Amino acid sequence: MTAETRETYLKMALVAFGAIFFLIYPMGMVWPSGWVWHGGEGQYYLQMICGVYAVLGAFLIAAARNPAAHRSLISFTIWSSIVHAAIMAAQAVGDGHETGHLIGDVPALLLVAAILWFLSPQRSTASEAIGA
Repeated sequence: MTAETRETYLKMALVAFGAIFFLIYPMGMVWPSGWVWHGGEGQYYLQMICGVYAVLGAFLIAAARNPAAHRSLISFTIWSSIVHAAIMAAQAVGDGHETGHLIGDVPALLLVAAILWFLSPQRSTASEAIGA
């Protein structure tokens, strides 16, 4: 895959994931067992996590203009998604009432991480930066 093609796909992924992060609340209303923790209780938690993901989504959409300049945001999204998914998976396995997350938000976050990792801009070397 060429660098230009990779960047085009990365821009599309950043916009798509950014937009999807705004949909966590509606997804929780449609399929609570896959997206809402504690059996739908704890609306404060849901509102907080939706707020955090909405802000992240807005920044991902903005980063799509120039992904190479936003490598740290993309890396944060990748690693925080992996950590978040791992913690949720462990909690879902340990709590029989939360196993729906193993086919809901856990694989969704791992998919986000995998796609962004695959498409991420690579660090340029000093010789590339000076055009040598």
